[in-house]
Amino acid sequence: MYQTLTNRLREALAGHIREKYGVELAITLERPPKIEMGEAASPVCFELAKRLKKAPRLIAQEIANGLGRVEGIARVEVAGGGYLNAYFDRGAFWASVQAEKSREMEKGQGRDTETAGVRRKGQGAGRGEERGKVIVEHTSINPNKAAHIGHVRNAVLGDTMVRILRHAAHRVQIQNYIDNTGVQVADVVIGLLQMERVTPVWVRNRAAEAKFDYYCWDLYAKATSFLAEDKARAAALRGATLKAIEEGKGEDAEVAQVVADAIVGCHLRTMARLDIGYELLARESEILHLHFWDAAFEMLKKSGAIQLATSEQMAGCWIMPWEGEARETKEEEVKEKIAEEEDENSQDKIIVRSNGTVTYVGKDIAYQLWKFGLLGKDFHYQKWPNVPEEETVWATTSGKGDPDAPHFGEPAATVYNVIDTRQAYVQEVVAQGLRRLGYAEAAKSSIHLWYERMVLTPRCAAEMGYELSEEEAKRPYVEVSGRRGLGVKADDLIDRLEAAALAEVAQRHAEMSSEEQKLTAHAIAVGALRFFLLKFTRNAIIAFDFKDALSFEGETGPYCQYAVVRIRGIRRKGKEAGATNVEVTKESIAQLLSGADGNSFWELLVAAGSLDYAVDAAIATQEPAFVAKYAFQLAQAFNNFYHKHHILSEADEQKRAFLLRLTELVEAQLVRALGLLGIEAPEKM
Repeated sequence: MYQTLTNRLREALAGHIREKYGVELAITLERPPKIEMGEAASPVCFELAKRLKKAPRLIAQEIANGLGRVEGIARVEVAGGGYLNAYFDRGAFWASVQAEKSREMEKGQGRDTETAGVRRKGQGAGRGEERGKVIVEHTSINPNKAAHIGHVRNAVLGDTMVRILRHAAHRVQIQNYIDNTGVQVADVVIGLLQMERVTPVWVRNRAAEAKFDYYCWDLYAKATSFLAEDKARAAALRGATLKAIEEGKGEDAEVAQVVADAIVGCHLRTMARLDIGYELLARESEILHLHFWDAAFEMLKKSGAIQLATSEQMAGCWIMPWEGEARETKEEEVKEKIAEEEDENSQDKIIVRSNGTVTYVGKDIAYQLWKFGLLGKDFHYQKWPNVPEEETVWATTSGKGDPDAPHFGEPAATVYNVIDTRQAYVQEVVAQGLRRLGYAEAAKSSIHLWYERMVLTPRCAAEMGYELSEEEAKRPYVEVSGRRGLGVKADDLIDRLEAAALAEVAQRHAEMSSEEQKLTAHAIAVGALRFFLLKFTRNAIIAFDFKDALSFEGETGPYCQYAVVRIRGIRRKGKEAGATNVEVTKESIAQLLSGADGNSFWELLVAAGSLDYAVDAAIATQEPAFVAKYAFQLAQAFNNFYHKHHILSEADEQKRAFLLRLTELVEAQLVRALGLLGIEAPEKM
């Protein structure tokens, strides 16, 4: 509701200024530091003063006197040297947020029946009409080993953006890109066939067993060490293996498919534990087998976007030249960030290697062209067989497609690619490819939703069993590396969080059944992890720590969840006492919001009514942290309110009923905010 009123005020001010002064201005609105100064303030008169050569306070007075009525705004006053401060109509705001709460409750009743391919549970549109199609590609883990904590940050960030965008009525499609023909899969194939000397039958049998992703985690680290011993041997083995995988021929290709498919299933089950799911698995193999890359290659050659290199170092490679200083500057910026990635990343302008195999940058350009409907081709689709219970996931296939598959090929208006900051240069190469093909608008609408690294505190690393040197133990954080086998596997992390939460729940609620305790512990563990990952802005390096994440105090998921649990307890007791049956009159509302405690009530009411403000800020800046901050601040505001006002013991019937309604509103908004973060509020904690 707060965002609705500020939008109205912004439009009214812009229209009045246009009509009175003949000036077009973008209206900036700020939140005053104190509630006594109103709910929104604009410095627009200072900008007008420069153009009109008049004192800003005089202009502010003219606007305040001539603006006229704006629905939901009680008055506009002049403050300071020329600010315009707007005061909301408190009674109207109360009525609006109560009505909005009722509408959301009615809509929410039908959401749980919606299936994957349309919307996941709890992700229904919150307001307005649906807009153009948006693709959010996230997770995109190389299918060669178990998911680790860094992958979890990607998946949680992407999943939360999906929820936020859908709340704002965007029609979102969730894609997970499966790089099943890349170097990482090739390294595991080399490890299996060249180092372990096992057969494809052995691999198929082992892949059907539990923890295959853990087995490959260790094998990948061994293969990395093995290949690092002899660069010439590594180049020869990788080249031959990659070529076989791309062509889909021989034992290498057979083993690669078994490994990738099995580990994708492991990844899906891991992410389902965090209530993260997907609609489409876009497999890299189909970009090759369905000739997506061939089509993109011809487009790139025809446009002159890529050239055949003749220099000694890159002879025979197709490259995308980077003109001017932009190339050098960008490469320097990301030089350190890509140091641990595969060797080809230091030469990202190479699109096709001299042996004819395609770098993942080239395949990514073809994929991006398809997303925007610019390739003139479409995938075939089949349901993915190895999915978590009650999930429906589709995947691209080279075989005959399912005629009942959703129309995934519909062009997107906007694409979010959730990929860590070390891939900044790679993403720029992809965007540059679109621009050089003449698709500047698509390049502009291709958003790299980047984020910084995930690391561990020394305490967390020690708790996970890693032996740290004296020097490492003194550092602020410990780096993780899947290539070296150093990191926290996602399932291990979730297991540890659940175990710690279960111990706390069992101690507090011995009366609960074992199943109830486990479900509650799971909700707390997931809430702790997701909130911990989302409260930081994307440019922050996150040092994960179990103790910090699971704390019931401070800026944590359990703190926000506990606020909901507390409210539900109050509501239950109020219902038992019959206090919730009392209707609050308009007169009582007006009196209470303007009385001695009026500002205290009003601040909590405005906080509860500001969710959409936080959502719009999150979308505009691509920072889900705005919603996490909103949830924490609302929980904090309620806890302060709870300690100040005696809700259930209030003697005045009207005031008690009002306090209960306000409490219920906070609960509804906090539950919605946590839902956008992918966090469930349990009944007890």
